Amino acid sequence: MARQTVIVIGASAGGVYALKELVASIPGDFDVPIFIVQHLAAAVRSYLPEILSAAGPLKAIHPADNDPVAPGTIYIAPPDHHMLVEKDRIIVRKGPKENRFRPSIDALFRSAAYSYGPGAIGIVLTGLLNDGTSGMWSIKRLGGIGIIQEPEEALYPSMPTSVLEYVNVDFSVPISEMAGLLSRLVKEPVQDKPDLSSEEHTRMKREITIAAQENAFERGVMEMGPLTPLTCPECNGTLITIREGKLIRYRCHTGHAFTSDALLAEVTKSVEENIWKSIRSLEETVMLLEQIGKNYEENGQPEEAEEFYNKARVTRERARKLHDFVFQQEQYSEDLRSHKPEGA
Repeated sequence: MARQTVIVIGASAGGVYALKELVASIPGDFDVPIFIVQHLAAAVRSYLPEILSAAGPLKAIHPADNDPVAPGTIYIAPPDHHMLVEKDRIIVRKGPKENRFRPSIDALFRSAAYSYGPGAIGIVLTGLLNDGTSGMWSIKRLGGIGIIQEPEEALYPSMPTSVLEYVNVDFSVPISEMAGLLSRLVKEPVQDKPDLSSEEHTRMKREITIAAQENAFERGVMEMGPLTPLTCPECNGTLITIREGKLIRYRCHTGHAFTSDALLAEVTKSVEENIWKSIRSLEETVMLLEQIGKNYEENGQPEEAEEFYNKARVTRERARKLHDFVFQQEQYSEDLRSHKPEGA
């Protein structure tokens, strides 16, 4: 039996170069739809459809909400919108961010896994952190095929490395071999779809509808996992825990979702920002104290002036110590973001 196949691709930092190389090697008669999430700035126009259309024989476009799925077409998520795929249509919506991103690789992959099951092929290319790991777990959980760019080849290996750590991928190959591999895979028969528990099925469906801009709270997001004492860095909402194999994720009642690494990155960023705000406040206090001291001095009150100058010196020293600490914190944050727990 022929495959009912969809190919979903996720990329971040360095992804445009990898995508250009990949689509350039795909043959013109390739009749399977390809969906791509490339992380780009939300507020700028994306020229990626024009770039990829010029790089290879297949047409690349930004789809609109409810567009039909056409064979042999490359669909690229528009900036600041999730792109989801159903059997015969494309959903383009501004649902809650996942891993600080919209569009989200995980959201696209999860929808492909749910709709196509064993007919879904997921590919994770170069990028930072680990968007795509949870989505690839869903693809594999429902019998699909997982492919990553060889981490040694990737400009930024974090994303494919993360997938490799948490998911039993089928292939780790260089970009130059991917088109040939895909041409072979789409001709293979579909495998049987694994059975999902009712809990897994419900959770996956809920997460897809949340990405499609449905109300997360009304959809029962708080029933998807145990509550944590942690709060969402996007909206300060309560987070629940979701486990997928060895992977731990979090989602808040408004719908924002994070892997543990993405949540850590946001928390440490918030710590750094708050320290810089404290430094600013201390330095403003120094300026105000010195101004008051100067005013007393000009009015012939040297004792009062010296009192405020002394307070300014003490506050300046506190600001200097906090300034030194913030750079230590930033280095600590970088170490945490690049660290992978032993045995993970």
